[in-house]
Amino acid sequence: MRQRIGPDFHAASSTRRALVILASTAAMFGAVALQMQTAFGGTSVEHLCTNWLYDGVGAGAAATCLLRDRDSGDRLAWRLIGAGILCWTVGDGYYTFALQDLSSPPFPSFADLGYLAFYLPTFIGFGLLVRSRVVEFTRSVWLDGLIAAFTVCALATSLVWGVVWRSSEGGLGAVATNLAYPSGDALLLALLFGAVALSGWRLTRGWSLLGAGLALFAVADSVYLVEVAHGAYRYGTWLDLGWPGGFVLIAAASCISVKQTRPRQLEGRALIAIPVVMASVCLTIEVWDHFQRINTVALVAASLGLVAVLGRLALTFTEHLVLLEATREESLVDALTGLGNRRALFRELDTFLSQPNGGEALLLLFDLDGFKGYNDTFGHGAGDSLLHRLGGRLRDSLGGRGQAFRLGGDEFCVLVESSVGGLEWVRAAAHASLRESGEAFRVTCSSGHAELPREADNSRDALQIADRRMYTAKGLIGTDNGSRDVLLQALVERDGYLGDHTNGVTHYSAALAQELGLVGSQAKLVRAAAELHDVGKLALPETVLAKPGQLDEGEWELVRRHTLIGERIIAAAAGLEDVARTVRSTHERWDGGGYPDGIAAEEIPLAARLISICDAYDAITSNRAYRQARTAEEAIDELRASAGTQFDPKLVEIFIESVLPRMNRQAAGSLPALTAS
Repeated sequence: MRQRIGPDFHAASSTRRALVILASTAAMFGAVALQMQTAFGGTSVEHLCTNWLYDGVGAGAAATCLLRDRDSGDRLAWRLIGAGILCWTVGDGYYTFALQDLSSPPFPSFADLGYLAFYLPTFIGFGLLVRSRVVEFTRSVWLDGLIAAFTVCALATSLVWGVVWRSSEGGLGAVATNLAYPSGDALLLALLFGAVALSGWRLTRGWSLLGAGLALFAVADSVYLVEVAHGAYRYGTWLDLGWPGGFVLIAAASCISVKQTRPRQLEGRALIAIPVVMASVCLTIEVWDHFQRINTVALVAASLGLVAVLGRLALTFTEHLVLLEATREESLVDALTGLGNRRALFRELDTFLSQPNGGEALLLLFDLDGFKGYNDTFGHGAGDSLLHRLGGRLRDSLGGRGQAFRLGGDEFCVLVESSVGGLEWVRAAAHASLRESGEAFRVTCSSGHAELPREADNSRDALQIADRRMYTAKGLIGTDNGSRDVLLQALVERDGYLGDHTNGVTHYSAALAQELGLVGSQAKLVRAAAELHDVGKLALPETVLAKPGQLDEGEWELVRRHTLIGERIIAAAAGLEDVARTVRSTHERWDGGGYPDGIAAEEIPLAARLISICDAYDAITSNRAYRQARTAEEAIDELRASAGTQFDPKLVEIFIESVLPRMNRQAAGSLPALTAS
């Protein structure tokens, strides 16, 4: 049975034929260029190259474009471009065989008709290529194309059009024909640069070859017209290779497959640099006209180019305003729930509290109970979906009478005017919305509130008051305060110094966390980890803990294990996993020389970094078994000396410059008791 020959076979066959013709065309061009520059072979070879091979290059290039099988979007475009090249070649052939030997050939002639017929199908074909290969033309892309087109057109016509106009002789037909060439070349260059601009100034191999071919043709034509106008043209120079050379490049471009691309969006300096350069060219033409008259066509094109540049700059400014507004909006919105984020809450609080007669408002802070277990059981994707649902319910529960926010993690917040129904109404509505349960889970919430501006006149204090009341409502760590209390009591019973030291470290750590603006789960984590950071020392021998002299290497090895021991002890209590991980890292160093993991800088959890500073300060200023307490000034000097090596340098400065002075001003009170509250 005979097999049916499919379209792929015909496409491959057409491609091979086009490549063979392209190779033959390139060989003919090479022969013409070699003979023209070296005059080898005498008159007979010169006649062959000049009269036959020269036009054979154009015919071969046209055939390559016409035969190259393309997709439906490119096929018509390349056939039009091939037809344009063929028209030019027919016109040149007519001139070679019918007019070249005449002493006074007619002008205009049928040869000029063929030459000029090159432009229209080439313009249309080039435009079809741009339309088929570039998608999503935006307003800015169109303006970039117009700017490039008008600018190049103005530049080309200012250099050539006036010279040709002044040197044109004869009747209207002769003058019109003379002017048609520079006009067509200017439009060709304008189309070329406009297309490059439409593609986002991205040059692929195909675009580069096609652009180079069209540019070479236009430049050769323009230089030829100027030389003819000045009586300086002579046959046989490199100039005469410009037309066939351009055709070879165009034919080569037709053999390269090009995929559709999206215009590249200019960014940074290029966004403004290209319109500014184009505007400078147009403005130079306008200014130069005051010193030496330039033709009207160039002036009109330059003026249109300036108008396009102004439009582009106005559009760019408008787009950036829209982008800025969108960025501001995104910076104030929680991406997961669509509620306002922490920054939005602080902005609303600052705005409300800064008004002299802003009325009264209620700030309520909510922390989900049971969410961590839900997340661990069903996965983070399900956890995100739950937060999204709860956030939407919280917003809807307010009925437009207040604003809901998500502060991060499982913390939500509500800000309402106190006149909308009172604290109990808001609390009841919010608690009902932040609740979901099933067979294997139950998620509820705890809350705390602050009355504004009666209880706080700034956003930080307001959030801290609500945060503290929420802790009171649910307990510091959540559902396993009993385990924490047992561990703390064990520390006190084991060593009175450890109890006092833990109390001091917790006090300093909570103050530093407050100075850093940590609230909610972050503040809870800091306080809990500070209270339990020495739990691992319960496993150390009394001889090591109370040794008055220096420890030997074996004893130091035991001490270095206490953070790992503490992690294991704390992790055994449900709900304290994050605390256990933080305690593990409290003796890491900023320079990576700490233990047990040797992590450095911001790899160390923030809570562990600030606890290590407070731990060191309290230890230096307290009596130890092997030395007496030192002064606060000596402790500060030692902290600063170790900043950047042992401690986070930024946190050290905040602790010394902000936390200690504030605590000294509050020195009338005693350290808080070692309790869970």
